[in-house]
Amino acid sequence: MSGKRSRSFKCAVHHRDRQVCSENDFHLLLQPPTLFQRMVKVIADEFLTDDRERKYYADRYSCCPPPLFIIFITLVELGFFTYYTVVMGEINPSGPVPINSVFIYRPDKRGEIWRFLCYMVLHAGWLHLLFNLLVQVLVGLPLEMVHGSMRIGAVYMAGVLAGSLGTSVFDTDVYLVGASGGVYALLAAHLANVLLNYNNMEFGIVRLIGIFIVASADVGFAIYDRYAAEQVGPPVSYVAHLTGALAGLTIGLLVLKNFEQKLHEQLIWWVALGVYAACTLFGILFNVFNPDPFYPAN
Repeated sequence: MSGKRSRSFKCAVHHRDRQVCSENDFHLLLQPPTLFQRMVKVIADEFLTDDRERKYYADRYSCCPPPLFIIFITLVELGFFTYYTVVMGEINPSGPVPINSVFIYRPDKRGEIWRFLCYMVLHAGWLHLLFNLLVQVLVGLPLEMVHGSMRIGAVYMAGVLAGSLGTSVFDTDVYLVGASGGVYALLAAHLANVLLNYNNMEFGIVRLIGIFIVASADVGFAIYDRYAAEQVGPPVSYVAHLTGALAGLTIGLLVLKNFEQKLHEQLIWWVALGVYAACTLFGILFNVFNPDPFYPAN
């Protein structure tokens, strides 16, 4: 086959992908991909399972609409930490903790229902903030690029709510700050994404082990800080990590795109819905019928 005929044949093959319309356009295929295109391809390989889906996503994704939720919530949390650092005049790995903030979750102020969500904008020190921001950007941003802001926003906020409700039931004497419930919901949602598409994802077991190691290390430190370390200030809850992860796993199974729907996964969908609804309803009713604080307000 001559060079000209071979060139025409390649044009005809790639014309279906709308990349090449004529021989004059064939040079487009020879241009190296940009940094953004390489990033999109990595995300497609990580979160999509079918080769056609990966190619379509890599070719068509234009960052419109942009993944704004994770970026917005990250900037908000960083802004609140900066504000309270300036106001309180100190910064260290475990502080300052704005005890008297109207946003912090406190067991003696459970009647102020906005605290069950707004506590996420506060953090107990720069180490706590750094871990949460890194995880939600590195895990949440790619998830949002694939699944959309509405779905990832639902997962994140469900984890935040589950963290405070779980703490109010199982760890009743602690204050609560930080977005760990939402962050662990994102980690568990990534786990749900792997579980939904496990057969078609490369290195599925490696991903599961990696998520488990990161989550176990942080939860282990939180448990140690709660029971073994010397308490300098109010105790910090680790229950929010666990209940946030449970919310992320269940809501992730509900709202994330399943690229290969199977019959048994429909049963998993209903089980996940039932578990999250039952746990949330129990947490709400517990707080409604136990309105009295466990100790007087300071």
